[in-house]
Amino acid sequence: MTIRYLLPLLAVFALTTLPGCWMGTRNSDTTRAAPRASTRAIEAVGLGTRLKDQGLLDQALLEFERAIEINPTMTTAYMGAGDIYREQGDFVTAETRYAEAVRTAPNDFEPNYWHGYALQMLSRVTEAIRSYLRALAIRPDDFHANLNLATAYLQLGENTQAVIYAERAVRINGDDGPARVNLGAAYANANRHSEAISQYEAAAELMPLTSELLLNLAESQGKVGLHAEMAGTIREVIRQDSSALAYERLGSALFRQGSYDEALEAFRQAIEIDANHYPAWNGIGVSLLNKYLWSKKEYLNALDQARNALRRSLQIERNQPRIAELLTRY
Repeated sequence: MTIRYLLPLLAVFALTTLPGCWMGTRNSDTTRAAPRASTRAIEAVGLGTRLKDQGLLDQALLEFERAIEINPTMTTAYMGAGDIYREQGDFVTAETRYAEAVRTAPNDFEPNYWHGYALQMLSRVTEAIRSYLRALAIRPDDFHANLNLATAYLQLGENTQAVIYAERAVRINGDDGPARVNLGAAYANANRHSEAISQYEAAAELMPLTSELLLNLAESQGKVGLHAEMAGTIREVIRQDSSALAYERLGSALFRQGSYDEALEAFRQAIEIDANHYPAWNGIGVSLLNKYLWSKKEYLNALDQARNALRRSLQIERNQPRIAELLTRY
């Protein structure tokens, strides 16, 4: 009797790099203030834009905020301020400024897109999706909006929708590596692992072989039974980054190949790197339980070590009913 190696599904999402500042012209200002005030607001935005181009962000921000105070309906002022807050990492304030830009120009793409971006960075993913959808209603073939919307749906686990928009992003720009990774992750979450592998391999031709990309590829290889290929992919990960996760995944691949001693060694390497990586403790426990069973239940030391490993795993992560059941059985 061989006990199946029980591990939670590894979910490695390829969250893509989001685009930089939009540099186009915004044309939706509503300037209902008195002519003189309107002129002062326009001048403040012009000065703010020049200061921003010179890298003087604090001074530029003062000008954009001054324009808002003079004319609270000026979209370019809200967008200029929002862009600087975003670049400074202040997504809370950026979101409020982009929201005001949407209020003043609801039918413009950029305010809706950047509002969605700020919401996504604040983990307000459902609201971000609504903003991206409004942006795409205005400009359906925008690459970044489709790409980020797919990422947002991945974050929520809405795999069918993630596939739709990730496929659109790849159709728009098939030479973008992160877009291929996103589509691969969407396929993998939808249990379409052969298609995921094709996307990850395409991404590998277009971008550096990061550990995240390779781990995604390895996971899908394992799901379709390509365990030798999975092990080879993870060995490449380890050459780049000898993490506990990488060694634990290598142990999983070796276990599925039937290389049990090598698998046990990989699991032990994982906990040497991170003693709290509970999936590796599970791997050790299951490997040692199999040694005990193969010895016709005579190798009692292996049984004791297996129990200790599984107990350690449950101390780290209690919500593992299958591991708890395994420990109770033995």
